[in-house]
Amino acid sequence: MKIMLDAFWRALAYCLHPRVILLSLLPLLLMVVAGIAFAQWGWWPVVDTVRQWLDGTAVQTVIDQGFDWLGVPQFKSVIPSLLVVVLVTPLIVILSLLAVATLMTPALVKMVGARRFPDLERRQGAGFFPSLGWSLGHTLLALGLLVVSIPFWFIPPLVLVVPPLIWGWLTYRVMSFDAWAEHASKQERRALMQRHRFELLTMGIVTGLLGAAPSVVWASAAVFIAAFVVLIPAAIWIYALVFAFSSLWFSHFCLQTLQQLRQEQESTYRGSTGVQTTLDVQAHEVGRRPASDAGELMELPRNPTP
Repeated sequence: MKIMLDAFWRALAYCLHPRVILLSLLPLLLMVVAGIAFAQWGWWPVVDTVRQWLDGTAVQTVIDQGFDWLGVPQFKSVIPSLLVVVLVTPLIVILSLLAVATLMTPALVKMVGARRFPDLERRQGAGFFPSLGWSLGHTLLALGLLVVSIPFWFIPPLVLVVPPLIWGWLTYRVMSFDAWAEHASKQERRALMQRHRFELLTMGIVTGLLGAAPSVVWASAAVFIAAFVVLIPAAIWIYALVFAFSSLWFSHFCLQTLQQLRQEQESTYRGSTGVQTTLDVQAHEVGRRPASDAGELMELPRNPTP
């Protein structure tokens, strides 16, 4: 628990690092580029397709009657364009976030490793494709569990428990795997996942609940159409920042627990083989000698006077 809380505060501090802020802004940049590309080459064909689909349908009739009742019949012509925006924006956002997530986690793990654990050996327990397969497999499994658990969502207490547990499980399985992928061996990763399962699940649930915050902003954009242009980018940036914080939290926790595991293994090895380092011998002798003599062991040897 102490390591988990320490990693939490360190992750918050790292979120103020210029590199982390820049990474959190990448989804906005990708969204703008994708939006410009779509507006340049795909906007009008898609709008025309939607307009043809709406013509003569009951949906178009209801919309026309609604605008006539509101006294703004001139807005009928913008409905196809508005529908395209509503349908395409989530797709662009999801693709942008996935692209950044693929790049962000390895970059943040390397950042934490270089700044805080520079001497931690990298044993390359998993590469890019195993990590991708692990993430996709667990994501599909989590989606399946969500579908199966839908009947429980109608029971008031369980709706507050079941989905966060599933998302928390998915988050900790994916995030911890990525955090240990470069530094830990396969055996170390399995041992650490089993030892720290409760802490990892707790971290997954907390970050999953934090990830729900941008949904409030997203819903507000659907209600306040006039603020759509401002609220949607704000929601995307919050999503990216929460993802960066989650990656940093898991990186600090996982690398520190890995370092602790290796220190325990080294201590056990030295104890079982009877191997002692120079520092071990000095510490033992200092503990046995009187205080007046103990300092002599810590002094460097002096050259004899000629």
